[in-house]
Amino acid sequence: MPLTKDGICAMALQLIDSDGVEALTMRKLAAALDANPMSLYHHVPNKDAVLRGVAQRVGSQFSAGKREDAPWQDRLRELTRDFRELSHRHPKLMGYSFTRPDYVQPEDPFWQALIDILAAAKLPEEETPRVAATLVGVFTGLLLSELNGALQRWATLPPAPSDPDEEGAPPPSKDVIDTMFNSALDAAVAGVEHHVARAREGA
Repeated sequence: MPLTKDGICAMALQLIDSDGVEALTMRKLAAALDANPMSLYHHVPNKDAVLRGVAQRVGSQFSAGKREDAPWQDRLRELTRDFRELSHRHPKLMGYSFTRPDYVQPEDPFWQALIDILAAAKLPEEETPRVAATLVGVFTGLLLSELNGALQRWATLPPAPSDPDEEGAPPPSKDVIDTMFNSALDAAVAGVEHHVARAREGA
């Protein structure tokens, strides 16, 4: 792999997918590239810069929200499902990113697509940042709990306290988790529809 910023970030993504963000060091990255560790600093100043480059590389894989002729509800569903698929392709990177308050930036394809969809829904411009932030919070929280296994565990909890020695229910199937995600997505769409309807009533 070439010793360029893009090549460094590509290798870093491979290492993160394998071992996680916490295990990534500049020394390990240099070894994987068969390079002197100091030579990396000619292209990237530090690990944070590498992680930003990796995030941009992964973000470039995201292409949803292009169907401008579709109803905004369908576009929002497509956007969110594509975001989930991307999260499952790089679970260790995304799980780390979801815990950082700065992981969404104004220029991110996901954020821009979401803003465009809310505009298509005729949501008042002054409400857009708050609604967009709420949607990002809901779905990143849901995806984080899915990626770290919490959602699967919660889905098996009994409705009332039970014998601690009693064997727990088996983990839910992928279809069950998919259904739970789609239910949250339906609720999010209904929430935006409610905002739009309330704005029209107040107009």
